Amino acid sequence: MFSVAGLAQNRPGAPGHAALIVVNQGEANVSVVNPATDAQEGTVAENTPGVHGHEAATSPDGRLAYVPIYGSTGVGKPGLNGHSMLVIDIASRKIVNKLDFGHEVRPHCAVYDPNTGMLYVTTELDKAVTIIDPNTLKIVGKIPTGQEQSHMLALSSDGSRGYTANVGPGTVSVLDMKARKTLAIIPISKDTQRISVSRDDSMVFTADQTQPRLAVIDTASNKVKSWIAIPAVGYGTASTMDGRWLLVAMPSASKVAVVDLKSLKVVRTLDVPSAPQEILMRPDGKMAYVSCNTTGRVAVIDLIGWKVKDIIATGKGADGLAWAK
Repeated sequence: MFSVAGLAQNRPGAPGHAALIVVNQGEANVSVVNPATDAQEGTVAENTPGVHGHEAATSPDGRLAYVPIYGSTGVGKPGLNGHSMLVIDIASRKIVNKLDFGHEVRPHCAVYDPNTGMLYVTTELDKAVTIIDPNTLKIVGKIPTGQEQSHMLALSSDGSRGYTANVGPGTVSVLDMKARKTLAIIPISKDTQRISVSRDDSMVFTADQTQPRLAVIDTASNKVKSWIAIPAVGYGTASTMDGRWLLVAMPSASKVAVVDLKSLKVVRTLDVPSAPQEILMRPDGKMAYVSCNTTGRVAVIDLIGWKVKDIIATGKGADGLAWAK
């Protein structure tokens, strides 16, 4: 559980007080946002010259943020390659530790698994997901994806299965997280982006970057069972906490589509600032946060009234989002 009450008087990241974490690619820093006031209260410079982070995860106690430093460019593009991950104390807004992967890996998406207590990070140049013990900050293993550009990772609710969106190959790798092996590679398109799992673990969603549609993967068969037509090419997706709706960022349209997961059809769209990227659900199920890259803003969507409640100014290239309880 978490509380947003009283956050105007208490520092986000302090015990018992929530924070929204935003990774700003264009400024190579991390914003700490107070969700009670929808205001940025400070930033943390990454201090990694020439390279920057894209995504973040948080510790279960809400005290720390983990930010992999990806590199100097976008996925599949030439540039400098990152090889480290920063650990940030959210309340003090300071870097308190750093993990070096030992070689260039382009670490990107970090996911904390509450089932195992492990931190998983996609490491593209290794064609793998790297397993990190966050208590010791040591690498304890790897799970091969069998594909290039394994950019984003989503886990089933019990942590037994992992799914990576492999951008350039246009595939999804299905991973056995316990056995640390690849179970299947599912073709999607020439180019796919982002990935999420339905709340009941029955479906996985990833966006075709060549057409305005989402692939719906049946997790029982590990095959694409259907496609969801959307108004524009999609990007990040996230299911509401009750499992009824799927929100889809559509960067070129500056909109978020809302899909009814019973009919698998779009039922409404919402206008947001330009280039929406990632969508994060607040744990109480009342709000969703949408990073909007080119404007350096985060849109706050009221999931009860289906309207944009607020726009938070963060930093240039606002991208990865994480919730610290």
